[in-house]
Amino acid sequence: MELDLSIVWFGIIIFATLMYIFMDGFDLGIGIVMPFVKSNAQKDVMVNSVAPVWDGNETWIVLGGAALFGAFPLAYSIILEALTIPLTLMLVALIFRGVAFEFRFKALPSHLKFWDRAFMLGSIITTYCQGVVVGAVVQGFTVEGRVFAGGQLDWLTPFPLFCGFGLLAAYALLGSTWLLTKTEGELQQTIFTFVPKILCLLIIAILVVSVWTPLTSVSIAERWFTLPNLFLLAPVPLLTAVLCWKTFDSVKKQKETSPFLMALMIVFLGFAGLGISLWPNIIPPNISIWQAAAPKESLSFMLYGALIIIPVILAYTFWSYYVFAGKVKEGEAYH
Repeated sequence: MELDLSIVWFGIIIFATLMYIFMDGFDLGIGIVMPFVKSNAQKDVMVNSVAPVWDGNETWIVLGGAALFGAFPLAYSIILEALTIPLTLMLVALIFRGVAFEFRFKALPSHLKFWDRAFMLGSIITTYCQGVVVGAVVQGFTVEGRVFAGGQLDWLTPFPLFCGFGLLAAYALLGSTWLLTKTEGELQQTIFTFVPKILCLLIIAILVVSVWTPLTSVSIAERWFTLPNLFLLAPVPLLTAVLCWKTFDSVKKQKETSPFLMALMIVFLGFAGLGISLWPNIIPPNISIWQAAAPKESLSFMLYGALIIIPVILAYTFWSYYVFAGKVKEGEAYH
């Protein structure tokens, strides 16, 4: 049987996207929860918990974007044209956030608040724009032939805008539970009080999106609520509910590691639910991965490079997390 390279490359993009959500998600989440921490020393600890790895975390979004450009150029062109405004805002916020990451450790005391705000706003705007992009993709695009035929503000509708808030809650949960594993003392106790509140917001967002999407898309409603899919897909929401309950319980018991692991699984199940809803379309409502794929020769040629670069990225990612494992204490710095 011949290998379907379209599915292989779609899998690579899904993997890169999921790795980005996991890794840069908690990274961005720290900036989202930072406004609720007042101590400069504690803010330093929060930033230092990701200082050695934050730039490496963003490698995955570069890989995913490059893979989409090379493997599914039709999808890349439509998404880029339809979502120029939120994607541009996201990139500007990422750049500003990256500058703030480095400058806040070197800034004069009188400038520290400015760079803290830049870091926080950069994290919030980046996350919100990513949520808007996800919501716009789920909502679908107007395409005539192989060209985007909609307007530059088609994304400016209630569903994508709400998805932006939902992703803020998801990344805030990842960031706060990550801090449970990396901090101790007063800061950790403060974060323990944050997690249940953030999780409640995320549960509300999940429920709203879960009801909203099938009401606005007949195909998604049929995917989830017709037999036998209703029973086959039931484990996704059921496992999500169990994990939410276990997260509340582990936070109540002051566990440090399990809330982060369960937060990762909750986000994974949300991502899986999105994939189930859209498959096999890469551009909803009706452009599949096979219709958007590059020629087979291009997919085959690029695969050799992917088989080299992905293990390299995984290796240095593992090594950086291994080297900088453990608690971060006040007064320690990586700059």
